[in-house]
Amino acid sequence: MQGKSKSLNHIKLIMKNLFSFFVFLNFIFSCQFNNYETVEKNNTFRNKITGGNFIELKDGHTYYEIDNNDKKNTLIFIHGFSVPSYIWDETYYSAIDKGYKVLRLDLYGRGYSDNPDVEYTDELFANQVIELLEKIKIQKATFLGLSNGGRVISKIAYINPDVVEKLIFVSSNSFMEHETNLEKSVTGKEINDFIRNKYPSISKGQLSDFKHPENFKNWASKYEELLKHKGFARALVSTVKNHENLDIENSFINNSNIPYFLVWGDSDSTVVYKDFENKLKKIMTRKKEYFISDSGHIPNKENIKEFENILFNKILINNFKN
Repeated sequence: MQGKSKSLNHIKLIMKNLFSFFVFLNFIFSCQFNNYETVEKNNTFRNKITGGNFIELKDGHTYYEIDNNDKKNTLIFIHGFSVPSYIWDETYYSAIDKGYKVLRLDLYGRGYSDNPDVEYTDELFANQVIELLEKIKIQKATFLGLSNGGRVISKIAYINPDVVEKLIFVSSNSFMEHETNLEKSVTGKEINDFIRNKYPSISKGQLSDFKHPENFKNWASKYEELLKHKGFARALVSTVKNHENLDIENSFINNSNIPYFLVWGDSDSTVVYKDFENKLKKIMTRKKEYFISDSGHIPNKENIKEFENILFNKILINNFKN
């Protein structure tokens, strides 16, 4: 009997310790969860941002930066799916040094721009850019679209080709196959599930975009700041649900007089070139392609020297005389 009593007490102790452990884990997770999406993008938020500009457009406030405003030849940098305009830092500042007029912005739902309660479609982002250009009186420019930004510049060229000087697609998912979602609205459950299931690992997951993630030690911690913005999860989920094939838009570009170029990282595991290589041969018959060595999905950061040599000395050299 005494042995049984000891065994029961031992089991009770184990169960008590397990219970305490799970309570502790739940506490840690709750603390982490409660730090997500706590920041409202209002006037107080905007007043704390140093540098750059805010302008109120039809669907919300847009954050943008512009430099060398007195120059004629304009480069516009469009970021990708979730990382905002700072993803272009190196090439943006190089272009300034080379005398180009440059513009970059945060698309809706990203960075410092508003997270409006709308469907996050390619048209939304394209019209955001077009409206901004009208407001600040830029009539024509060369557009660089990184990753999902490639979809945006495809739409811009389709909606308003007169504003386009050239298109430069960088690691673009504009050519991938997408199944059309019949239900495009985002539910509260989808948002909560995304925050609960994706947010704890999404920042470190961004490192998979690089071939050499060890060279970007602060990348994940910088992304963590984005998770504090209310509406970020909804913007990401909505963007995915509104992805559609852009074959019509890209065929239009190919059949137009707009010069366009495709730039890829040679080791991109995020947008896998082989998945749509045959489509490119059929739709983008005028394509001129460049493959950046030893780089993944973000070649403009991973192999800056080679990327910028191709950009400034091959793609832009014949058309831009500053």
